[in-house]
Order: sequence, then structure tokens, then C-alpha cells
Amino acid sequence: MPKRVFQHVNVDTANAGRILTVASVEDALEFMRRHWPRDKAGKFDAAERACLEALDGRQSVEAARRAFVAATQEAGLYIKERTP
Repeated sequence: MPKRVFQHVNVDTANAGRILTVASVEDALEFMRRHWPRDKAGKFDAAERACLEALDGRQSVEAARRAFVAATQEAGLYIKERTP
């Protein structure tokens, strides 16, 4: 099954000190499960749910991306959406 790709987002891995590029719903879920800070803020649950729903077609890929960006901004992990 093809990945559900979206315009990439650069995020900071709070615990590893690296910047990662997230470019799909699958990448977003993996990032949230592996690199998210322990204190998950309120928008984390909404982003995870949006990504899971995008995987089974109940949510658009862009809606999942927007929810992921909002959660990373709330958690202070958001870097930027595009690289020059």
C-alpha cells in the first residue's frame, strides 16, 4: 500500500537533539510514537487520531498533516514546513 504523502514538515526530536523530516501520515505516526516528549499535550491525541483515521480513509491526508503540525507547535517541536 502506498504511503499517504504530504508536504513535509521539519521537526525537532526533543530527546535526541536531531531534526527529522516528516513527509507522510505513516512518518507522523512513527515520529509521535518514537520521539514525542513524555508529557503529551492536548493536541497530541487529536493528531494521533487524525493520522489513524487518514490511514483508513476516514480523514484526509491534509487534515492529518494540519493536526500533526498543530501538535508539534504546541509541544515546541515544530521547526518549519519547507526547506529553502
